[in-house]
Amino acid sequence: MMDVILTAGGIPTLDDPLYAYSKGLPKALIPIGDKPMVQWVLDALAAAETIDRVVLIGLADEYTVKYPRDLVRIEDQGSMVENIIAGVNKLLSFPEPSQYALIVASDVPAVTPELIDWVSEKAINSQKALIYTVVTRPVMEKRFPESKRTYIPLKDMAICGGDINAIDLTKINYDKPLYRKLIDARKNALKQASLLGFDTLLLILFRAITLAQTEKRVCKRLKVDGLVLPSPYAEIAMDVDKPGQLELLKKDLLKL
Repeated sequence: MMDVILTAGGIPTLDDPLYAYSKGLPKALIPIGDKPMVQWVLDALAAAETIDRVVLIGLADEYTVKYPRDLVRIEDQGSMVENIIAGVNKLLSFPEPSQYALIVASDVPAVTPELIDWVSEKAINSQKALIYTVVTRPVMEKRFPESKRTYIPLKDMAICGGDINAIDLTKINYDKPLYRKLIDARKNALKQASLLGFDTLLLILFRAITLAQTEKRVCKRLKVDGLVLPSPYAEIAMDVDKPGQLELLKKDLLKL
């Protein structure tokens, strides 16, 4: 069994296109049908066979959500980095924490129990310290042909980052400066690449590096035994950043 850090912080500001949907409330509470976006994710976690405790970060107690097992809340720490660090520390404070934990975003409402169990099992079987999921362009566009995702064009494939990843709680220290910068730049793949080295950035820009070569360079730069894991499930990278993506997922989930 694995524990989960579920990030649900963040309130769209007036200049954010999603403000019209959130109306001053946390993004995680944007409704899809008769329940908030974060509840779709919690329902998938609840139905997964590999998931136990969930640490929910950034959603105050006044906002009601349901989860049948242990749900622990932590207030928003002010940034994604601080939220993840707080979640890791909370899990490690329990008497018998799981070795691995999933880090899950609350804005991927189309995720399924099957998908979650797939990531969990891959993480446990790999015995890697860090598992970062990606989705290739063909997989994404077959499932969501109107998704309009942004892809990193590698030599052998074009990929976008997933929003469910796994870490070994005993080996990963997110408080390192480089980890902080990478997480802060999570919405800008080329900026992340530049943080990993100018040579890596150039290789990506000229499509002269494969996924396997990228994985090797990233792991060396981070000094971590990691794995970049292509996912057969497009839902893992179908997050809600724009109104068009929200409307797409509403139609998909509600069968409109």
